[in-house]
Amino acid sequence: MFRIGIIGAGHIAEKMAATINGMPDVEGYAIASRQYGKAAAFAGRFGFTKAYGSYEELAEDPAVDLVYVATPHSLHYDHVRLCLDRGKAVLCEKAFMANAREAEEVTRISEERKIFLAEAIWTRYMPFQRTVRDIVESGAIGQPMILSAHLGYPVSDKERLIRPELGGGALLDLGVYAINFALMMFGNDIADIASSCMKSDTGVDLQNSIILKYRDGRIADLQSTALCASDRQGIVCGDRGYIVCDNINNMLKAELYDSNHTLTATYNAPPQITGFEYQVRACMDAIREGLTEPRSMPHSETLRVMRIMDGLRSSWGIHFPNDRI
Repeated sequence: MFRIGIIGAGHIAEKMAATINGMPDVEGYAIASRQYGKAAAFAGRFGFTKAYGSYEELAEDPAVDLVYVATPHSLHYDHVRLCLDRGKAVLCEKAFMANAREAEEVTRISEERKIFLAEAIWTRYMPFQRTVRDIVESGAIGQPMILSAHLGYPVSDKERLIRPELGGGALLDLGVYAINFALMMFGNDIADIASSCMKSDTGVDLQNSIILKYRDGRIADLQSTALCASDRQGIVCGDRGYIVCDNINNMLKAELYDSNHTLTATYNAPPQITGFEYQVRACMDAIREGLTEPRSMPHSETLRVMRIMDGLRSSWGIHFPNDRI
């Protein structure tokens, strides 16, 4: 049985706990919160064996095989370092860190000490994204030339979204999915990036528009917003048709159209527990193989995304306290 410990007992941790409970060979073993009562209540709801009132206690538990870090972006560095320093394998929620400097440091430690470390950007691990990519690369839409990816929810009232000290803003919370969609579909040979954003009174981006121009002429048009619901679609267009993905945050259906806008095929994702199970399984497989990173989201890609987001924030004049450390 593979035992998982979770640092942080919020909403995303609850989703991971429900996922683990649906997997036959995985145990939700330990939960840690800064408040023991919160951890104990979480353990009771999800059947975890151990509840800890400090993150250090969980990181030092020899029975934990993998630690899932589910705290705000700005705290990821400290919590991942805590686990790596104790030799624990880590799966850290997206956005991976507050900035690329932090990401470079923890991936360096992971590789030097040969301790597994992965970013929990769940869309990278889902088999259906590979299905869509295979369709695009098969020539079904002809030569791919342009894509769009939108993700938005009315969440600007959430504390984690508006506070720079928590790594807030639409980019790290939502735009990271649009950027990853573009990299999954078009790769990383980017020649130029143009962008714009609208800031909150607290100095973080509430919505943004990003254009990635590729060296071969392809373009990715990306939007994310914390102010309203968007269509959440990812659309890849070629000279013979296009494919529409229903939700870049968790693609469950894709529709293929020809150049006359006629629907020619519909593809559905396989059944899932929550969608988180794929990243858990990828981590388990990699750890058992002795790898320090998952094949689906290697450190080089995590660093690429973090550097893109650093560049965007710099161009917008958005800075986090973590950037000055």
